[in-house]
Amino acid sequence: MTYGLGLYLKDGIVMTADTRTNAGVDHVATVRKLNLFQQPGQSIMALASAGNLATTQAVATILEQRTRQPGHATNLFEAPTMFDAATMVGNVLREVMTAHANHVQGYGDPSASMLFGGQIRGEGHCLFLIYSAGNFIQATSDTCFLQIGELKYGKPILDRAFRFSTTSMADAVKLSLLSFDATVRSNLSVAPPFDMICYRANSLEPLEIRRFEKSDAYYSDVRRSYSQSLRETVGNLPVIDWPGTIQSNG
Repeated sequence: MTYGLGLYLKDGIVMTADTRTNAGVDHVATVRKLNLFQQPGQSIMALASAGNLATTQAVATILEQRTRQPGHATNLFEAPTMFDAATMVGNVLREVMTAHANHVQGYGDPSASMLFGGQIRGEGHCLFLIYSAGNFIQATSDTCFLQIGELKYGKPILDRAFRFSTTSMADAVKLSLLSFDATVRSNLSVAPPFDMICYRANSLEPLEIRRFEKSDAYYSDVRRSYSQSLRETVGNLPVIDWPGTIQSNG
C-alpha cells in the first residue's frame, strides 16, 4: 500500500506521494511514484500513483512516451483542457488494466489509482482522482483534497484544518507533512521519503520534486513542534468535573 495526497487550494496545488513499495515483509524498496509532464509556459502536469507498481509504472511510461508522438490520441501535451488530459490518463490506465489485469489477478491485485493535477494555458488549475476503471472525479472548493492509497489516518487533520480559500501554500505543505506523519505512525506500509510538488496557480513555471527524507530538518521540526503543541493544547483544555479524574492536593 502507499499514500498519495493532493491539496487543491485557491493559490495552487500541493501533491505528495510516499515512496515505499513492498512485496512481502522481506522485499521493501523505495520507488518514486510522482511523475511530471511539463511544457513550461504551456502546460504543467503531475501524476501521483498508488496500487500495483507494475500498473502505475506502465501508465506513467506510456504517457511519457506519447508526449513525443505528435497526433497520438493520448498525448498529454496536445490536450486542450485538463479535463481532456485526465481523460487521457484514465484511458491509458484502462488500456494497461485491459492488457494485464487477467494475467496478474492470480498473483495479486493489479489495480491502481492516481492523482492528476496541473494547469494548461487558458484555463484554471485542476486536480483529479482517477480510479482503476479509468473514470475520475475532480476536486472543487468544497471537496478540496483528494487521497489515494492508505488514506484514513491522514484525513482527520485535513478535515479540521485545510480550507480551499484560506489555507496558504506554506500551510498546505505543513498539513501535507502532518497528514503523512499521522499515516506513518499508524501504518507500516507507508514511510519516508516523501516526494512533493507545489504548483502556484497561473505560473506555468517548471516544477521540481522536493524529497523529504526521514531525517529532513524541516520535516523533523514540523513533527516535533506539532507533537509538543498538541500535548500543550490537551493540557489547556477544560478539565472534566468527574470524581477520580482530578488529582487531590490533599
